[in-house]
Amino acid sequence: MTQPLITDSHCHLDFPDFDGEHDALIARARDAGVHRMVTICTKLRNEPQVRALAEAHDPVFFAAGTHPMSVASEPMVTVEQLETVARHPKCVGIGETGLDYHYTADSATAQQDSLRVHIEAARRTGLPLIIHARDADADMARILTEEHRAAPYGCVMHCFSSSADLAAAALDLGFYLSMSGITAFPKSGALRDIFAAAPLDRILVETDSPYLAPPPRRGKRNEPAFTAHTARRAAETFGLDHADFAARTERNFDRLFTKAAAWRAR
Repeated sequence: MTQPLITDSHCHLDFPDFDGEHDALIARARDAGVHRMVTICTKLRNEPQVRALAEAHDPVFFAAGTHPMSVASEPMVTVEQLETVARHPKCVGIGETGLDYHYTADSATAQQDSLRVHIEAARRTGLPLIIHARDADADMARILTEEHRAAPYGCVMHCFSSSADLAAAALDLGFYLSMSGITAFPKSGALRDIFAAAPLDRILVETDSPYLAPPPRRGKRNEPAFTAHTARRAAETFGLDHADFAARTERNFDRLFTKAAAWRAR
């Protein structure tokens, strides 16, 4: 039976977990209905390897930026660097960027500076911002709101697992929330409630692979094919069947990631 088409909006195919497996990985994804994936560069110096994966595989797109946990150990990225990368036809997003105070609160000021650089790059390129947020809800909401009031930009809160308040702040700005395997964990009822209260036209799905595999693969290495497991559980959260939910999130992805949608239409 043909699987409903769905997109893994956030994965890390350049990580060593997948070395030598990309052809098989993409084939398994295709068999599961996952016909597109966005692989994310977390350190700008790794952008050539990430870009090469997108160039070698038609279903793969990429985004580039400096992960907040890497800000202290990497050169501060510039708007001009991100603009240059964004000119590639398969670069479809800016990031991931954001704030992470869980392990790296000592670099909070630098993280905030980096975040603002990425936001300006998203404005100038018209590409969506990809946000990582952990244990930094107040600063996250404040900066995103301040910057959006100054000049708008598109954004997805990737692997969203923060508070209802941050979800509301993001949704008020017109941003998207992405559901990862965490939302399928049995004890994630409160998180599912946050998503259930959100507009369905602002929802994406992802793996964040190789991390956070959903049931029935929990505890194993995650991969893009498993987006289908997350989507099936997410469909239940919204009271939809899998095919309807997949079609809705496909439209959402195309609306936000316009370069990927245009590539598909070529």
